[in-house]
Amino acid sequence: MLKNRYLHIIVALLLLVLAACGNSDETAGAKKEPEKKAEPQDLILATTTSTQDSGLLDELLPIFEKKYNAKIKTIAVGTGQALEMGKKGEADVLLTHAPASEQELVDAGDVTNYKRVMYNDFIVVGPKSDPAGVKGLPTADAFKKLFESKAIFVSRGDDSGTHKKELGIWGSLGITPAGDNYVSTGQGMGPTLQIASEKQGYTMTDRATFLAQEKNLKDVTIIVEGDKDLQNIYHVMQVNPEKNDKINSEGAKQFVEFMIADGTQNTIEEFGKEEYGQSLFFKYTE
Repeated sequence: MLKNRYLHIIVALLLLVLAACGNSDETAGAKKEPEKKAEPQDLILATTTSTQDSGLLDELLPIFEKKYNAKIKTIAVGTGQALEMGKKGEADVLLTHAPASEQELVDAGDVTNYKRVMYNDFIVVGPKSDPAGVKGLPTADAFKKLFESKAIFVSRGDDSGTHKKELGIWGSLGITPAGDNYVSTGQGMGPTLQIASEKQGYTMTDRATFLAQEKNLKDVTIIVEGDKDLQNIYHVMQVNPEKNDKINSEGAKQFVEFMIADGTQNTIEEFGKEEYGQSLFFKYTE
């Protein structure tokens, strides 16, 4: 009888221990369960094709997305189109390279937090044989000779920053290019370079895109470079949140701050050095 009583006590104690272990395991399991990660914020970036064609965005955007738990939708178009998206409130943040046109948006209050980010330069490229004989000439002289010699000139024709720069040079010479030798592609820098290569023509490009695409081009080299007027400046800016109640103002602010931060600026300046032997973009310093 006494033996049975002790047996019942031992069984009860074992059941208590097992129950405690089970609860402990459940508690431990609950602690090990990872917390659900917050949904990433969506951010629409309207930018010029050169930042994408050069590969720079592929370098920078994953860093931003990880740091700020963001998912960026990049719309790479001509700068004119990107700025128009800003005017209409169809993007959260802009990264473009047409300072005069950008200033119009700043003055109109369409954008805020306008910051200079980086620069490189425009160049004129063309056939290595240089049939127009313009290699090494100052920019204005080269454009004038290209027009007079009726050399094939391939223009982006897309209201991009590069296109605006090209038109400004023609305009300063009092020239309105036209005719069969003036080809307007209405496309980005990459396709325009390809067409210029195929037609053995000349074109204006930003240096970064040319260096990134050079291996895909046949018999194309730099013809005109180095003029002070060919500097190519990029700015970042937030779209005014009053344009659209869906604008991610906080995310846009984070992106502007990210682009001008020291770490990002150093990454920008180092980008391309290993592959091309030179920086594709230079950081902005006060």
